[in-house]
Amino acid sequence: MFKVLKYLKESKAAVAAIIALLILQAYCDLALPQFTADIVDIGIGQGGIEYAVPDCMREETLEKIALSMDEEGEMLLRGSYQKTSDGIYELSVKDEETIGRLNEKMEAPMAAFTFPSSEKIALDALSSSMISQMAINGVKAEYEAMGINIASVQTKYLLQKGGLMLGLSVLMMIASIFAGLLAARTSAQIGRDLRGKVFHQVVSFSDGEMDRFSTASLITRSTNDIQQIQMVSVMLLRMVMYAPIVGIGGVIKVMNTRTGMGWIIAVAVLAIMLLVMTLMSIAMPKFKIMQTLVDKLNLVSREILTGIPVIRAFSRESFEEERFDKANKELMGTQLFTNRVMTFMMPVMMMIMNGVTVLIVWFGAKGVDMGNLQVGDMLAFITYTMQIVMAFLMLTMISIMLPRAGVAAERIEEVLRMDTAIRDKEETKDGLLKEVKGIVRFENVSFRYPGADEDALEGIDFTAKPGETTAIIGSTGCGKSTLMRLIPRFYDVTQGKITIDGIDIRDLSQHKLHDMLGYVPQKGVLFSGDIASNIKFGGSFITDEDMEEAAAIAQAMEFIESKPKKFGSEISQGGTNVSGGQKQRLSIARAIAKHPKICLFDDSFSALDYKTDVVVRKALREKLSNATVIIVAQRISTILHADKIIVLDDGKIAGMGRHEELLADCGAYQEIARSQLSEAELKGGKAQ
Repeated sequence: MFKVLKYLKESKAAVAAIIALLILQAYCDLALPQFTADIVDIGIGQGGIEYAVPDCMREETLEKIALSMDEEGEMLLRGSYQKTSDGIYELSVKDEETIGRLNEKMEAPMAAFTFPSSEKIALDALSSSMISQMAINGVKAEYEAMGINIASVQTKYLLQKGGLMLGLSVLMMIASIFAGLLAARTSAQIGRDLRGKVFHQVVSFSDGEMDRFSTASLITRSTNDIQQIQMVSVMLLRMVMYAPIVGIGGVIKVMNTRTGMGWIIAVAVLAIMLLVMTLMSIAMPKFKIMQTLVDKLNLVSREILTGIPVIRAFSRESFEEERFDKANKELMGTQLFTNRVMTFMMPVMMMIMNGVTVLIVWFGAKGVDMGNLQVGDMLAFITYTMQIVMAFLMLTMISIMLPRAGVAAERIEEVLRMDTAIRDKEETKDGLLKEVKGIVRFENVSFRYPGADEDALEGIDFTAKPGETTAIIGSTGCGKSTLMRLIPRFYDVTQGKITIDGIDIRDLSQHKLHDMLGYVPQKGVLFSGDIASNIKFGGSFITDEDMEEAAAIAQAMEFIESKPKKFGSEISQGGTNVSGGQKQRLSIARAIAKHPKICLFDDSFSALDYKTDVVVRKALREKLSNATVIIVAQRISTILHADKIIVLDDGKIAGMGRHEELLADCGAYQEIARSQLSEAELKGGKAQ
């Protein structure tokens, strides 16, 4: 719960307002039972007469009462009434304290009015409640003697108390509504802020941090886990904060009733606490497992949905259904276990509440029978007791959700606490690159993946210059893509350094570095929207002319023009409604539309046919004559006319030079060439 509470710190003003509204709501809620008791005991039982202090009385009655009082009481009596012109004494004081003192002095004299004058008065043998009731009857007798309508007195009292109850109910409703609105708004803001923080953190992750979290897990943390926090935040603001206020207020009210049945509440609270502790000790471990199982189910679902073509091609539908069914049943089994445990809570709670009610009625009835307790007080005691029990019940219900929310909060904090390995320095050298030339220099660069035993790249040393095409080729797994990913700082070098125009890229801000680059990944990635939004993805500064020129260079105009909406044609999520070659051409167009100084093509021509490959490379040479172009390729035909070809073998440079030079003296390059070129092409030193 404390992990969830810390998210409320940023909404202190709203939380304070909610607490104030909840206190107001609790005040109204706790006041209503006493009004009910007053209506039953005073309005109905006593005919609307609250005190043994009549609002008016005859002179002879006042004198008789004064004779029965001590000196202090007589002075208080005479000072509280004023004689009117018609000889009637009217009550002149209005404050509750004075009326209460006067009531204590007048109870016994007024009670004596109910005895016939011939009988001996023996009030000492009666209980205080019986004396009070007899005193009220004495007031009634006085009113009747004065010709006052007792029914009108009762009606006036009932209307007054009923009106106050209605007003309190409306006020309680208003407070509850506004507290609910503020709680919902605050929790929605917490969810919004958490999603923003998680998204901002994940976007700043390098590839190393992304490897530590699966995509499915990050999606679950950003959606399901934050939703758990948001839902529990509402409960905390509405129920957890309200329950103690009502519970404490109920205890205070119960203590003031002086019924002698406080032990019943203690028994009820102990029974509830024992129940909750027992159930939570059983269910808590399962709640922690549940979120992990949700991750697993999301992972399996995502793999199956994205791999449907492969699954169908290999007729593995049954196997994948079983795999999904297994993950689904594991989650269902855990949920059923926790639900079965929690189903015991409500019936046992109701049994405790009903048992408490029976105890109150049983012992309360004895008090009423003995004259020590009034019916209304017993009803009020039952209501207060139920409020106290319901307060614990609310805390119990939220305790079902808190464990899952605690796990969710920990998982979110795990993402937010993750230190990003690649971050900007406090002082960067962006100002030194006002005019970027684009000279990329690898100086004895080595790189090792986190946790690996060997370097993926070792001793890489070369320079890529503007106006030249630098190609990187090698066997699968030799480190070509790894080398390419070091330039945008998706990973940082382990040893050595990479410079642009003589400045270490680690001394530049990532924003400045990425602004200089046009990057086309090995796997083309498109975003939902249209063709125009994907090509202009590099920034709002890209004009329609830039977009069309980039599409023409990437040889994408042919298929774009064939579409009814041209550049406004829709692109589905992930670019699933275009072919692999079209996706790659749009990715190339997106990279060059921003006019980068350095263009990185990570095996970006593999999905293109040979004819399109040749045309695209020719257009790139013409349009990017002033840019530094670095190409990773599998096909020799793609890099045939490169100004510099770097041959990688097992993470090291095995050769460097032009195509003809490498054919002559680089064994690794010769091996690749023999696997791709014919004898005639090898002898001629060129490819088709």
